[in-house]
Amino acid sequence: MLGKKSLRIAQVSPLYESVPPQWYGGTERVVAWLTEELVRMGHDVTLFASGDSRTSARLVSACPRALRLDKECEDPLPYHIIELEQVFDEASQFDFIHFHVDYLHYSLAERQSVPHITTLHGRLDLRDRMPLFRTFRQVPVVSISDSQRTPVPWLNWQATVHHGLPSDLHTFREQGGKYLLFLGRISPEKGIEQAIEIAKRSGMPLIVAAKVDRIDQTYFEEKVSPLLKAPGIDFVGEVGGPDKDELLGGAHALLFPINWEEPFGLVMIESMACGTPVIAYPRGSVPEVIDDGVTGFLVQGVDDAVLAVERVANLSRRECRKRFEHRFTATRMAQDYLNVYERIASRRRRALTA
Repeated sequence: MLGKKSLRIAQVSPLYESVPPQWYGGTERVVAWLTEELVRMGHDVTLFASGDSRTSARLVSACPRALRLDKECEDPLPYHIIELEQVFDEASQFDFIHFHVDYLHYSLAERQSVPHITTLHGRLDLRDRMPLFRTFRQVPVVSISDSQRTPVPWLNWQATVHHGLPSDLHTFREQGGKYLLFLGRISPEKGIEQAIEIAKRSGMPLIVAAKVDRIDQTYFEEKVSPLLKAPGIDFVGEVGGPDKDELLGGAHALLFPINWEEPFGLVMIESMACGTPVIAYPRGSVPEVIDDGVTGFLVQGVDDAVLAVERVANLSRRECRKRFEHRFTATRMAQDYLNVYERIASRRRRALTA
């Protein structure tokens, strides 16, 4: 079994954020947790990522800094092409290659013999991607939720692997505070306007700890910024590290009133790790992640969410933490991926000897 011996594994990360990110960055954060856990398990891991990444694995970088915060970077694509060249130059040295860079590598990956998998981290319903997915429908892929597969059920799905994070990353707190929290990214699909309305009608302060991407700047200025001036709404911007941990652990509840089919939503399991329940709209992956009435509430609109804010006090924060430990640790995630690596590699061996 591959999972019982040391493997030479390549993890290929996007270059937009460091691994792990300094601030916001879901995919790169997951790559960091997976990489460190595989190293801890005794595997020989090479991480392809930006040069400012921090890892126990061997690091190969195509650029000195993460590209999103690099003011000198005008076009991120060339660096990703360089990264893929680095990967395939070394491909023969690996037992398995795990890609996290969307579909950029598809053509090259199918022309080499090393077993590989691609985790698709984003939305899959964009019309312009359908011709590409049909052309490369044989590429083996992993979903991060069952819901994510809905637009393209005919892809070569190998497994669904829910994200996991280190069990000691966040601090469990037995008692929550007296504020609600919105954490992540400000955009129409993330439901910031709904979160503000829920807080106002609940009579509970709301802390908004979120980044604003350039593409959402107009939306922020025109729609969100005026709402942030209301009493009880505190916009603190993008946070990470101990500040993020303290905000999550000290909240009465995390608000996650999304307006789109969220592929996963890391902040939900980060909140659970702190013992903080989640109040969320049941779209995308949410019903797969939140156990309604145990780790939070699945609500149908603002009115229902306001009632849920009052009911949160009846939930056990310790049970939230237990469900996290059972379902969403990095150890579980890494083992799930090792099982996928084994199945794909075994099929590849059988095909070569047939």
